[in-house]
Amino acid sequence: MKIDILTLFPESFSYLDSSIIKRAKDNGLLEINIIDIRSFSKDKHKKCDDYPFGGGAGMLMSVQPIYDAVMSVKTENSVIVLPSPSGKTYNVSIAKDLSKEKHLIFICGHYEGIDQRVCDIFHPIELSIGDYVLTGGELPTMVIIDCLSRFVDGVISSDSLNEESFSSGRLEYPQYTRPADFLGYKVPEVLLNGNHAEIEKYRRQMSEERTRQVRPDLLDKK
Repeated sequence: MKIDILTLFPESFSYLDSSIIKRAKDNGLLEINIIDIRSFSKDKHKKCDDYPFGGGAGMLMSVQPIYDAVMSVKTENSVIVLPSPSGKTYNVSIAKDLSKEKHLIFICGHYEGIDQRVCDIFHPIELSIGDYVLTGGELPTMVIIDCLSRFVDGVISSDSLNEESFSSGRLEYPQYTRPADFLGYKVPEVLLNGNHAEIEKYRRQMSEERTRQVRPDLLDKK
């Protein structure tokens, strides 16, 4: 999968050079390119924002630099994503769909947002990572990429995907490792007895209980 990220702040994306995503890049499973929108500005000072018509607080990112940046990488197979508080809430289902695409282009907005004509021209998929506003689209872009990359073939094992939170519409059960007793906090005995059928039953019960306590809305979707 190829991912192009259009941003005013290329230095924000050092996280994508670490851990699982770095390994996926090194193994040729992901290609991630960071593109500086400023380099496409036709303003002599490389300005990429201006005051909104009609007045209002803050500045808007201008259409021209974004348009030219998108066109520099866009192909017939490209899917354009715009992180936005006005977008559809991101979830596992959307992540799985995006992971099947050959080429994703992310537009990172900033300031008070972007000129509407970017959306009118390119019709991006607008995605929100929650009901709150951030200072820019860089963090949401990394969240979206981190999540969807897990579903790209070969990035992580299928067993990990099958047992993590939301894979079955439930939150993940609590897990433990050594030592079995830490300051009197003991690992549940059922996990130590080697009875796999009992362990599986326990984990299902704990997953259901945790979901009921923390995210009962997920149970309503049954």
